[in-house]
Amino acid sequence: MSLDLKRIPSIKTPAAFRERLQALGVEMPVEDAILTAAHSPMAQSIEIGGFSVGNRYAIHPMEGWDATADGQPTEDVLRRWERFAISGAKFLWGLEAVAVRPDGRANPNQLIMSGDTIDSICQAIDHIRTLHAKRFGTADDLLLGLQLTHSGRFSRPNDKKKLEPRLAYAHPVLNPKFGLPMDYPILTDDEVEELIERYIQAAVMSDKAGIPFVDIKQCHGYLLHEFLSAFTRPGRFGGETLEERGELARRIITGIKQAAPNLIIGVRLSAFDFVPFKPDPAGSSNGNLGPGIPEEYRHCLPYKYGFGMNPDNPLEYDLTEPKKYLGMLKEWGVSVVNISCGSPYYNPHIQRPALYPPSDGYQPAEDPLINVARQVAVVRELKAAFPEMPLLSSGLTYLQEFFPHVSQGLVREGWTDIVGMGRMVLSYADIIADSLEKGEITTNLICRTFSDCTTGPRNGLKSGCYPLDGHYKKMEEAGLLKQIKKDQKEKLKAANAMTASEAAG
Repeated sequence: MSLDLKRIPSIKTPAAFRERLQALGVEMPVEDAILTAAHSPMAQSIEIGGFSVGNRYAIHPMEGWDATADGQPTEDVLRRWERFAISGAKFLWGLEAVAVRPDGRANPNQLIMSGDTIDSICQAIDHIRTLHAKRFGTADDLLLGLQLTHSGRFSRPNDKKKLEPRLAYAHPVLNPKFGLPMDYPILTDDEVEELIERYIQAAVMSDKAGIPFVDIKQCHGYLLHEFLSAFTRPGRFGGETLEERGELARRIITGIKQAAPNLIIGVRLSAFDFVPFKPDPAGSSNGNLGPGIPEEYRHCLPYKYGFGMNPDNPLEYDLTEPKKYLGMLKEWGVSVVNISCGSPYYNPHIQRPALYPPSDGYQPAEDPLINVARQVAVVRELKAAFPEMPLLSSGLTYLQEFFPHVSQGLVREGWTDIVGMGRMVLSYADIIADSLEKGEITTNLICRTFSDCTTGPRNGLKSGCYPLDGHYKKMEEAGLLKQIKKDQKEKLKAANAMTASEAAG
């Protein structure tokens, strides 16, 4: 790798970490010590939708590709939720992405919200409430719920390897990138109207079952996120104005507020996007993917195929519309917003910075800390514009040892209200509890962003931490994953050799 990268474990102190950030020209607050609850800003409670949440840590929802074919929780799902329950976080944001109807599943083993599945989902939630109370003395300050979703362009409801897209509009870069003609059908307005009712029904079902929180997911390239960039879509749910492109979300959220007024509503939002990326073929060598470079997009300028981006330079974010959208969400009755960005399917480096790419990704084009700092800066700017709206930060796993040090600084200095954790908790279930109770963490359990939790499902396997979690290490899938990665490396080596031979000839 030609980049001057310093792996995080080689940076031994917070002072050295601050020096590294300074050398990269980025800014994040880094506190000198991990503070126990008596002294930590992370132990402060926060009110969300009238509910007092016990601290400032949250766990992001993560799909495991491991529910039953009819959308019920399995032992693997329950184990993952149990680990969330003992993590020490007091906000379990969505637990898991749950499809509101079968055609919107991201994989054939995703949970579905329906009359047939609600009882088993609620039994699992009751179990983790009990487990959390046993570990921490009470669950009265634990806010948890479900993330309601439709995967849209990235739906795979019947076959793990077969996309069955449901599109908001024809995208001149993403359609060809994923093998779709530009005349591939888009959802009709009547189909969208039906979808609105399914979201409302799923939320009401949650409310009646005693689940206090739902997330109306609008991130990562999934359907409601894609509608926010539907400038070119005809009809009632697309157009030049944000009001037109936000109409689908408005109808869903206000419909839920009317039907279930006590339900707390959050939105996980990709607040900005970049153009899709790909590995640079010229940079691929020795079986390794090349660094990420943008897909060709100049034929699309001004770029009207993303949200929160500069249409004249879609490699820059522009928060004009995201700021306006936060105001709209607040007006509709949303209580908290979880800020993310981009999509793991087409520009993962901006959304979940990592040193090691998944099998369908690319090597970092810049130090991943730059990508972390970008998300931190965006949340800071949005928080300054909406101080009264609770905001949650994402994309921080790459901080590794320094996750607690930065989290404390972000909350203490008012850059964010809550700090979220995703894949990091897969390898180290009680990292937050250790931080708040002991003022230290166990470094050999920390996620090093190997991306096996993504490479697995990209190849039809369950998602989990195969390198560090013994539960997954002993699965048959662990061996399959090793072989898949080996085969992909050999295939890439052969392709690199052929390219070199052709160039020499």
